[in-house]
Amino acid sequence: MVCWTCEALTWLREKRSADRIVTMRSILRLGPLILLVVTPTLCAQNRPRARALGIPFDGTPGPLNAITDVAGVTVGHSTIIAGQGKLVVGQGPVRTGVTAIFPRGAANGDPVFGGWFTLNGNGEMTGTTWLEESGFLAGPVMITNTHSVGIVRDAVIEWLVKKGFEFDWSLPIVAETWDGSLNDINGFHVTKQHVFAALDSAHGERVVEGNVGGGTGMICNQFKGGIGTSSRRLPAERGGYTVGVLVQCNYGSRGRLSIAGVPVGQEIPDLLPCYDAVPALTTQGRRCAEGEKGSIIIVIATDAPLLPHQLKRIAKRAALGVGRLGGTGGNTSGDIFVAFSTANPGAAKPEANVSVTMLPNERISPLFEATIQATEEAIVNAMVAAETMSGADGLKVYALPHDRLRAALRKYNRLVEPRQ
Repeated sequence: MVCWTCEALTWLREKRSADRIVTMRSILRLGPLILLVVTPTLCAQNRPRARALGIPFDGTPGPLNAITDVAGVTVGHSTIIAGQGKLVVGQGPVRTGVTAIFPRGAANGDPVFGGWFTLNGNGEMTGTTWLEESGFLAGPVMITNTHSVGIVRDAVIEWLVKKGFEFDWSLPIVAETWDGSLNDINGFHVTKQHVFAALDSAHGERVVEGNVGGGTGMICNQFKGGIGTSSRRLPAERGGYTVGVLVQCNYGSRGRLSIAGVPVGQEIPDLLPCYDAVPALTTQGRRCAEGEKGSIIIVIATDAPLLPHQLKRIAKRAALGVGRLGGTGGNTSGDIFVAFSTANPGAAKPEANVSVTMLPNERISPLFEATIQATEEAIVNAMVAAETMSGADGLKVYALPHDRLRAALRKYNRLVEPRQ
């Protein structure tokens, strides 16, 4: 399988204006460099992150400010972008993909303790019944679009078999959010090769954010959304533990969007998702997409020695991070969160009794706080990294404008000196 090179991705970004996606005809000029699969995780991300814009966040991040700050965790993406214009089911336009998160890296099949929580259940995360029953999470956590959960689940099992992992049965964790506004979701464009590409590209370095992987076609607070990540490191006197969060954000209302306590959605009420090619049906001269509908998947990793019931408590706290930005877990939203701990290796060995280490409940509150903080920043990172995208039927979803965001923060005396 040929994947995009960093040079090809740079070319694509330079050729893409704020108003269009490069056509497949012009892309084909790249000849053998081009395939439908994009795996950009090893390429540099040119857009700044939220902290670099001067947004004040609480807490101290790890060196990468990503879920990969938790030792052993790796992340890979497979991104599919093709076509433009009128939606033709089965042909496109395609704006979707797959994201893979390994708790202990792709080569280590040792299960981890895990727990999950749903704020609102209009969504799917497979494998959670056994996770709840057993307390163990085995294999990667996958994220994709709503109608690709099945193919991703089956492909993960096939990949594990081909890699030589031994098991009698497997119940992979695969989560989804709906990208049917920008993407030909009923065209079933995600294949097992795309899943393999995400799994094979996973690494423990900087995580590419925005319009990548499962987040390619997602919309957040009626701006372009997608993948975002952040981390927090506790001080030594609180254990020195790390909490990392990765989100696929596809939820929210513009009017409720708040960043660092600033009503950003009210300060930037325009730039709503609209259909450029549709006859005028609004006072603005364009038909705009419906309001809030969508979901958010949140994956939380930590190296703190937590047991499954404690990890469920951690997962619950992600909801407070969503709430800080104005999310309410509405009726049409699938807000599903999973947390795991990389501590206690070998805890799932079946041969004999196993001794494990557990953090006392009396010392868990700082991890709650870290989870809330990292969730909040991960969502903002997703919106800051995302770029304007046009998709099915000419729907145009705008990126959160950095200059106007900074202006809103300055207006409310919340802008700080940029920091990396």
